[in-house]
Amino acid sequence: MKDRQFIDTNILVYAYDSSAGEKHTSARELAKNLWIDKTGCLSTQVLQEFYVTVTRKIAEPITPQQAGRIIGAYQAWPVYSPTIADILHSITIQQEMLLSFWDAMIINAATNLNASVLWTEDLNHGQSYGSITARRPWQALP
Repeated sequence: MKDRQFIDTNILVYAYDSSAGEKHTSARELAKNLWIDKTGCLSTQVLQEFYVTVTRKIAEPITPQQAGRIIGAYQAWPVYSPTIADILHSITIQQEMLLSFWDAMIINAATNLNASVLWTEDLNHGQSYGSITARRPWQALP
């Protein structure tokens, strides 16, 4: 079985934002490969942020119905739903790793899904956060 790979909101948004240029191309290819390999995973936090961003904040927003269909398709992936215990643990991660609370929530979710890679643009490319390595699809590892 291949290692799971967690996709953060910004990368998922780029996969559906055709105005994002090269980032769109790279993120779309990554998402396609995660579907093919069956290694993708994400959290309800990512899906919630994705909905708000693609329906309101990108240059060419998509309709709520389109966003709903996309989100519905991700039911096929492992999706982590945080609990109160996860929120409390994320506070610890935030303080220990000096991250934003939201990034700590993402790391907590990825850890709980046993992901080895976190595709994001919010964290340092190539850096390890516990058992997870942050990567950007458009940047080669050093």
